[in-house]
Amino acid sequence: MDEIRLGVFICHCGTNIAGFIDVASVEEYAKTLPNVVFTQRNLYTCSETGLLAIKNGIKDNNLNRVIVAACTPRTHEPLFRGICNEMGVNPYFFEFVNIREQCSWVHQKNKKKATLKARDLIRMGVARAALLQPLEKFQIDVEPSTLIIGGGITGMSAATVLANQGYHVIIVEKDTELGGQLRYHYLLYPGDMESEKLLSIREEILTNPNIEVHTSSTIKNIDGYIGNFDITILKDKKELKFGVGTIIVATGTDVLKPEGLFNYDGKRVITQKELELIFKNNHFNYKKIVMIQCVGSRNKERPYCSSICCMTAMKNARIIKKENPDAEVVILNRDIYTSGTYQETFYREAREMGIIFTRYTESNPPKVTKDSVIYYNESLKDDIEIKCDLVVLSTPLVTYHEESEKLSKMLKVPLDEFGFFLEAHVKLRPVDFSNDGIFVAGTCKWPANVPESISQGYAAASRVTRIISKDSFTVEGATAWIDQEKCIGCEVCFKKCGYKAITRDEEDHVIVRTVLCKGCGVCSTTCPQHAIVIKHYTDDQVDSQISALLEVDLIE
Repeated sequence: MDEIRLGVFICHCGTNIAGFIDVASVEEYAKTLPNVVFTQRNLYTCSETGLLAIKNGIKDNNLNRVIVAACTPRTHEPLFRGICNEMGVNPYFFEFVNIREQCSWVHQKNKKKATLKARDLIRMGVARAALLQPLEKFQIDVEPSTLIIGGGITGMSAATVLANQGYHVIIVEKDTELGGQLRYHYLLYPGDMESEKLLSIREEILTNPNIEVHTSSTIKNIDGYIGNFDITILKDKKELKFGVGTIIVATGTDVLKPEGLFNYDGKRVITQKELELIFKNNHFNYKKIVMIQCVGSRNKERPYCSSICCMTAMKNARIIKKENPDAEVVILNRDIYTSGTYQETFYREAREMGIIFTRYTESNPPKVTKDSVIYYNESLKDDIEIKCDLVVLSTPLVTYHEESEKLSKMLKVPLDEFGFFLEAHVKLRPVDFSNDGIFVAGTCKWPANVPESISQGYAAASRVTRIISKDSFTVEGATAWIDQEKCIGCEVCFKKCGYKAITRDEEDHVIVRTVLCKGCGVCSTTCPQHAIVIKHYTDDQVDSQISALLEVDLIE
C-alpha cells in the first residue's frame, strides 16, 4: 500500500468561520496529526484562488488524500471532488469536514470551545481519510426522451425547448386540454398581455412532431432510475406504458376556493380568478368594488404568502379603472408585496389611477354585509363602512395535495408541510430533486407568477439536456453492498429502503441495484446479520472517527 499523504485545507469562509474559530491554531494543530504532510489556510477555499491552492498542494506535495475543512458537503463536495479527480486523486479519497454549520455557526459565543471542536472534527476527518478506499463511478445508458407531468405554461415551455432541440417529449395532463391555470386569466402582468396570446403555444405543442400529448390522463406508476424510467399512465381507462430518460414535474396548483370566508357565494362575493372569467366573458358592469387581500393565507393554516395576490389584485383593479374611470375600487390589505422596481412602479401607477389602498389587521378582519364591507381603520380608531356592489377575495395558490402526495411517493421525492414539492437546494439546485433525473418547475414547488413559471420551465429543460444529450450518465459509487455469506434473505432491507434499490436476482440472492441506491445507510443499520456494507461509510471508517473523537485534546 502506498504511503498515505494527507493535505488539510482550512477555509476562513470570510468571517463565517474565522470570526468564531482561531483558524491559525487549528492549522498548527492539523500539522501534528498522523499522515498529514501539508496544511494551508484560505480565505475562500471554493474560490478560484482556493481551488488553485488545492491543485498546487496536490502536485507539489504528492498528496493522495485531501481534506477540506469548510462548510457543508451538500453544497460544495462535488466541486472539491472534481478538483481531486482532475489532479489524478480518486475523488473518494476526498474528505469534507464541516466546521461552519456544525461548529462556528452554532458556537458563536464561545470561540475557545468552537476552536476545540474544530480541532476534534478535523482529527476525526484525518482518521477516517486514512481508511478511505478508491471507488469508481459507473456508466448507465440514457433514453433520450422526457416525461413532463403537467400541461400548463410551465410544462409547455419546457416541452418546446426540448422538442426544438430534437428530443422526444411526452406530456401527461389530467385535464381535457392544455393550458392549466393560464386558461382562466384575462390579462397578464407585466405588460397586460392577453393570456390567449400566450396560450397560442398550445398549437405549437400539438403540431410539433417531437411532442406526444396525453390529455385526460393520470400517472399510475413510475419505476426505474435516471436514464431509464418506466412509466405507466391511465388514459380512457386503458394503461399505456413507455420509457423515458428524465422526468419534469410541473403539475401546477389551484386557487383556494374560500368556502365559509367573508360570505363567499360566487356571485356578489367572488375570487380574483372568477373576476377574470367575468372580464373574459365581457360581463363586467360593477361600479363599486372592494377587494380583500390575504383571504385564507398568512394564517395558522397557511402561514405562507402566495406572493402573486397583490399584483393580481392591482392588475384587475387597473383593468376596471381603465374600462370605467368613474368606478370606485378599494383594496383592503394587511400590507402590499411588490417585488422589484417594475412592480413598485405598477403599484404607484395604480394609486395614481385612483385605486384606494387601505389596511386592516389580522386580528380585526373586514366584515362583509349584503351591500357593504365594514373594516376597522387603525389610524382613525373607528369602523369604516364601504358601500359596494361586488366584493373580490384574493386567495392563495394551494396544491392538489392528494395528487401531489401520490406522485411524491411514486417518484420518492419530498413535499413540504403545505404539499409543495421540495427542491434539492433552494439556491444551488432550484429545479432539481434529490433523486437523479427528476426535476421540478412552476407553482407546484412554490407560488410563482407566469414569467417566473416560464423561466423555471426553461431551467428544468436546460437541466434535462445535460442528461439526455449524452449516450450514458455517470452514477455515484458510494452505495450499499451485500455480503452474500452473511445474508439470510429476511428482506428487512426491502421494507426499509426508501428508493426500492434492493431486490433479488435470477438466483434468488438479495442484491442492491446500485443505480437506485443513494447510500443513505438505512438498510445497513437495520440488517440483523450486519450483512450490508455502505461503501465509503464502512464500520471501520466510522469507528475510526469515534475513536479519534475520544482522544483528549486540550487548548493550552
